[in-house]
Amino acid sequence: MGRAGCCCRGAERLASPSLVRRFRPVLLLIIALCCGAHIGQCQVATPQCRIQKCTTDFVSLTSHLTPAVDGFHTEFCKALRAYSACTQRTAKSCRGNLVFHSAVLGISDLMSQRNCSRDGPTSSTHPEVHLEPCSYHSRTQHAHTHSHVHAHTHSHAHGHGHGHSHYQPGYLFCGLFGDPHLRTFKDSFQTCKVEGAWPLIDNDYLSVQVTNVPVVPGSSATATNKITIIFKPYEGCTDQRVYQAVTDNLPAAFDDGTVSSGDPIHTFAGADGAAGKVRALWISERTPGHHVELHAGYIGVTVIVRQLGRYLTLAVRIPEELAQAYDATQDLQLCLNGCPSGERIDQAGHLPLPLSPPALGLQLQQLRRPSYASQTQVYPYGTPQVFGVEGAKERCREKLEVQDIYFHSCVFDLLTTGDANFTVAAYSAQKDMESLHPHRDRWRIYPRGSATSTLNCDCQPIKQLTLLLLCALTVALMY
Repeated sequence: MGRAGCCCRGAERLASPSLVRRFRPVLLLIIALCCGAHIGQCQVATPQCRIQKCTTDFVSLTSHLTPAVDGFHTEFCKALRAYSACTQRTAKSCRGNLVFHSAVLGISDLMSQRNCSRDGPTSSTHPEVHLEPCSYHSRTQHAHTHSHVHAHTHSHAHGHGHGHSHYQPGYLFCGLFGDPHLRTFKDSFQTCKVEGAWPLIDNDYLSVQVTNVPVVPGSSATATNKITIIFKPYEGCTDQRVYQAVTDNLPAAFDDGTVSSGDPIHTFAGADGAAGKVRALWISERTPGHHVELHAGYIGVTVIVRQLGRYLTLAVRIPEELAQAYDATQDLQLCLNGCPSGERIDQAGHLPLPLSPPALGLQLQQLRRPSYASQTQVYPYGTPQVFGVEGAKERCREKLEVQDIYFHSCVFDLLTTGDANFTVAAYSAQKDMESLHPHRDRWRIYPRGSATSTLNCDCQPIKQLTLLLLCALTVALMY
């Protein structure tokens, strides 16, 4: 057969083998987006093909893994080998299935990236669930397995069989950074005043409180200079532990000087063959004085605390069922319900950029003040600058490529304070969100009324057409 004609000159180069190999991970991502969109156009109808189950099993085997835990590499490679073996078993019935072929290529790429050997032990997709009372993941899996076995037995008694399933508990994310900007459990993005001490989270298992102070005299904007985290007692796992961070004191220990609590709950064989253990609650210092992570495995909580410039940032991931475990006296939680309307600086999601006055005027007034000038000569965080709108945008683009709400918040903070450290704070907050937020499709939030926001509206016909075009382009490039 002859080669299909191209609609533009030079288009043949797009299908060159070297270019396809170079961008194969991107192409695989496009396939995943197409075929995960629930519109069905990319999926060849092959009822016997069990690639979806292979993928579900892989997600179940890796969802609880974290690079902070010893043995992550070994366990991830075992899961990849199990995923590969599953695809081999269903290869015959999946011939011609686009999702199957993209999965096979994706597994190969991941094995290369992780330096996983093709031969070796694999994770069991039907492991015997050993209950570890001080591991939230183990408790939920064990409870689900027992309930599933009961339901499975009951259904067989009535002549209905069901396949094995893996329970994935729901998680929520909350983040706070900047002047301050709050991302709630519901992915509502707010900019608030909230001067003084305010509770972000307050439930039966965890309390998180922040203290905010004014950043510029005469402005309503504040930023966080103190964070207090209380891990409440959990019988058999840990007694109460309190972690407190303030500006210029980001400790790698709890208030009592300990760095962990509880008996070891996991034992892994690391990449070097050495055994590693984690406890029910522990602290990991990633960058001394600037970046600390707290892991509470007994309740499935991860907290990231950073100091950037004079102020602190916070990111939290928590199981949904635990976040909802509170009573009527604990309803004031900014992560749960957002800031009170009287404390909002944004206008229902729209954050107007501060122009001169007040922000630029306040900055100029400070810089001209003799006492202020003498103080900034030894100022440990750098001298504040006077930013215009375009200058602030240019500085924020150095760290934030996508002009989403994190970029917009960065511009707002520079105009308000003149403190360039807020650029790094917005960038780090975005990266922490990407690390902890469980739903990738909700990562990006755009300012209300922006052109980008309009482009991201729920326009199903346009979405479906775009996905179909992406599918067609991917198939053309790969075959």
